[in-house]
Amino acid sequence: MAPPRKHDTDVILDATRALVLADGARAASVAAIAEASGAPVGTLYHRFGNRNGVLTAAWLRALARFQSGVLAAADQPDPVEAGVAMVRAALAFGRELPDDARLLLNLRPSDLLDGGPDDDFRARLATMNAPLFEHLRRLATAIFGRAGDREIDAISRAVVDLPYAALRHHAHTPTLPDWLDTDLPTAARTLLTSYRADSSSNGT
Repeated sequence: MAPPRKHDTDVILDATRALVLADGARAASVAAIAEASGAPVGTLYHRFGNRNGVLTAAWLRALARFQSGVLAAADQPDPVEAGVAMVRAALAFGRELPDDARLLLNLRPSDLLDGGPDDDFRARLATMNAPLFEHLRRLATAIFGRAGDREIDAISRAVVDLPYAALRHHAHTPTLPDWLDTDLPTAARTLLTSYRADSSSNGT
């Protein structure tokens, strides 16, 4: 069994995230991350390669945490219930991991990384996003009978854009309002149910 790492990766990424959220991406230099996390500069370079590597790891960790909840929620047969569950999971992420939510909501990879995202980052991001896109296609097919661009866009408005806008709107409040737990799922259900009704009335 390998010995535990002396400087925990999550501690390093938490410190990186805190620097970015408090003072902006430029504040998160390797030296500043080392000081904030207690990990030597050499450890950061060895584990992450460079500054971009640390910031990439922090951002992708937040994305992975978001996706794990949303994808698990989407795994149910009824498409309307699956969509509503995805909205609830997005809210739970914003409530339980607010700093990760703020990182994703307020900063794009191009805002964080020197020189912008490279091909490796784009490939990793595409791989991570593929299961979510597949769920959107599944919901579109189940509700509309097809998964064209318009249908996927409609599903995305209900289960992605709606919670994103609400989380972004409340990103700088101490806690998310409790009424969002009722209002957003209700709004998503209304949209998804209307899509299903329209699709049925059009014979699709």
